[in-house]
Amino acid sequence: MAESAAVEFRIDRRSGVATYLQIVQQTRQALRLGLLEPGDRLPTAREVVEATAINPNTVLKAYRELEREGLVEGRRGLGTFVTGTLGGAAAADSPLRAELTAWAGRARAAGLERDDVSALFTAVLDSTFEGGQDR
Repeated sequence: MAESAAVEFRIDRRSGVATYLQIVQQTRQALRLGLLEPGDRLPTAREVVEATAINPNTVLKAYRELEREGLVEGRRGLGTFVTGTLGGAAAADSPLRAELTAWAGRARAAGLERDDVSALFTAVLDSTFEGGQDR
């Protein structure tokens, strides 16, 4: 049996994003970054509730959404397991990630704050992907 993946959900109650969507988005991001791979077990609803103090139904709703997307599969009595992947270019050993890491280092050295870099990157993404259709 696979061990629980090293993913910890962080809930931002002030973000305006529904809690279950935050879990879905963080799981997708972990998949894109290669932090989660097929066969990995997501934390149980109980583990997520203990770590975040959210309603268990919220976790289950997020996991159902991920299952609907074909990214995970619930196995009764065993847990929820990753079955799909996303991306790959964002993985830790990707050349594109290395280039972006170097760019972020230059931006920080130039005195940009995290919010400045985020705003700049989002603006570039929006213009590159036709007004942010992928957001």
